[in-house]
Amino acid sequence: MPQLATSNLTYQAMGRSIINGIDWSLEKQEIVTITGPSGSGKSTFVRLLASLLEPTSGTITFDDQDIETLDPIAYRRRVSYAVQQPTLFGKTVRENLAFPYQLRKKPFDEQHAVKALQTVDLGASDLDREITSLSGGEKQRVALLRNVMFVPEVLIMDEVTTGLDSDSKGSVHKMIDYFNDRHQLSVIMITHDEEELKHAHNLYRLADGKLVEVDQHE
Repeated sequence: MPQLATSNLTYQAMGRSIINGIDWSLEKQEIVTITGPSGSGKSTFVRLLASLLEPTSGTITFDDQDIETLDPIAYRRRVSYAVQQPTLFGKTVRENLAFPYQLRKKPFDEQHAVKALQTVDLGASDLDREITSLSGGEKQRVALLRNVMFVPEVLIMDEVTTGLDSDSKGSVHKMIDYFNDRHQLSVIMITHDEEELKHAHNLYRLADGKLVEVDQHE
């Protein structure tokens, strides 16, 4: 049984069809990359998967359940959506990583936070760093970690590595590999970066509203 799947998924906006009858599935612990030209509907597709948009027609199922029947807050904790330009708040890294604990009314697990920071080449000394002292790449890494402090089942990454230097991109992929291996995290990544395509288990191209699997050995 697929972990996440779409059946005849269609989305229209302002009289234009953006997603055209997509049938697709994601297996547990799979890492998928979606590429395609700008404006082709990649972000729309993953926002549909994240339940941030409602499809015009068709269905999205998670563990064989239509996501429209699931509690939206509970679903978004299981399927987490990360954006290209995240918003960090408060003064420090600690405050950001503690936020998911506050939402769940649980005590902050500093040991887990430090271990998570180490997966992106940061560490205990960075917990109390002020947000204003972080580079753009460090801010993106902290934002991603905030999404996985309570590890979701699926992480959707909407062009989160765009504009990052090679070291920061490497740190992001190190984090993905860690949580994919240790916590069976499934990942859906949108990217235009040719170098990043090799990290995917499976590669898809979205164009003209259709999602097509790409042979990575061609």
